[in-house]
Amino acid sequence: MWTTEKWRAVLLDFLERAGWSAGEIFFATLLAGGTAVSVATLPWAYALTLAFSAAVSSVILTALQYLAKRTDLAFWPDLIVRLGKTFLGSLAASVAAATVFDITAFDWGTALNVATVTTLAALGKGLLARQQPAPPAAAPPAPTADAPAAPEPRLTPSTLRTDKYVAAVTQ
Repeated sequence: MWTTEKWRAVLLDFLERAGWSAGEIFFATLLAGGTAVSVATLPWAYALTLAFSAAVSSVILTALQYLAKRTDLAFWPDLIVRLGKTFLGSLAASVAAATVFDITAFDWGTALNVATVTTLAALGKGLLARQQPAPPAAAPPAPTADAPAAPEPRLTPSTLRTDKYVAAVTQ
């Protein structure tokens, strides 16, 4: 049953994923401009368009992942799924921001470069967000019928607090 807390956790999960996708592609697009350009000539409008498209793509792909009930994954499978979604979302955003889906005149080299940089940024974020389980302060009490065992701590590639993330992704 979906409680208010579950809905809140899922909404935070969607916002976290969409926000990181948008930020990663925004900065990857600006970095793709190179170091020989000035701040005034950076592709700001293009980067914002890609960021918005990546956020929308992230929301759609995450919704599909929730509908398929493929959210409660261990750390590495979860990170790999996130990297795949980031790469695909970045490519889709580049195609959408270009000459409206004209893939024949599309600059695939730049799009693949931006998608690669974005995916590497997502990998770095996922590895840095990995939260090591805290060692217990004292030996936990033995589970009883009234007090079941506490859930095992787990690693996540999310920047959400672990309890919020687990509440969102568990079935």
